[in-house]
Amino acid sequence: MSIRSVPLLTMLAVALMVAGPIHANAQLGETSAFLAHVSNQYRVTPNVTYHVASGHENKLDLYVPRDANGPTPVLMYIHGGGWVGGSKEANVLRLLPYLEMGWAVVNVGYRLGAVARAPAAVEDGLCALRWVIRNADEYNLDPSRIVTSGNSAGGHLALTTGMIPASAGLDRECPGPEELRVAAIINWYGITDVGDLLDGPNTRGYAVEWMGSLKNRFEIAERVSPLTYVRAGLPPTLIIHGDADPTVPFEQGVMLHEKLDEVGVLNTLHTVPGGRHGGFNRAQTVAIFETIERFLAQHGLGGAAATQ
Repeated sequence: MSIRSVPLLTMLAVALMVAGPIHANAQLGETSAFLAHVSNQYRVTPNVTYHVASGHENKLDLYVPRDANGPTPVLMYIHGGGWVGGSKEANVLRLLPYLEMGWAVVNVGYRLGAVARAPAAVEDGLCALRWVIRNADEYNLDPSRIVTSGNSAGGHLALTTGMIPASAGLDRECPGPEELRVAAIINWYGITDVGDLLDGPNTRGYAVEWMGSLKNRFEIAERVSPLTYVRAGLPPTLIIHGDADPTVPFEQGVMLHEKLDEVGVLNTLHTVPGGRHGGFNRAQTVAIFETIERFLAQHGLGGAAATQ
């Protein structure tokens, strides 16, 4: 697929995410018209409280197709920021390709480190998933087609939300009878081994800050690390990682890929040659979205867009 053949809204997302110009005026005009059309096709419900903990209201935004033919698949997006920064609002552009596909999107906020230390953010991801499943009928969502995704710490939370079993007890903040299961995971350069970032050559300040001075920080780090929960039967997983990432070691993505292979979980590692921690160029970003499209279709999560 060439850059010119990428769908219009996806191309706009790529252009804005890499801060590059859209060179073709005709394409820009078509994209602007399509954006206006999409604004009429989606019902946006901002700042819905899905859970209250640590005296903090956790909120999410919903983007739901107005005239979908039946329940819609759901992209549940979790923002990055090292568990101590970032916001759902700052990541709205990352949602555009899924809106073009006609998916519903749930954009999730969670407790940052200043509000609550680990494992709070992991608990919040599971609570958000329970909320989506529990409210699927009200918003015309398909709970059998929920895909979690996120970048950096959000990639980590997308993984933990899709991988952690009920036996881990990390969903006790929001108990319920629903099975917390997702159809697939799209991880953008997320952390897979938190303990590796707390000490030694891979120490990262954001991970240290998230744990603070907890005496049992290495125990908690293991409890919130995706690698801890690798086992047969997990959902298909796409791992996107630059091999020159200075923020989350590329080896963490490779290790997850290898461990998933060992237990027979379907997964794809999309390596960005020379890629750092996001900020990929236009060609790299287009290649990633092509991989995402193939990955979703391979696992029965593609389909025609609800908005044409």
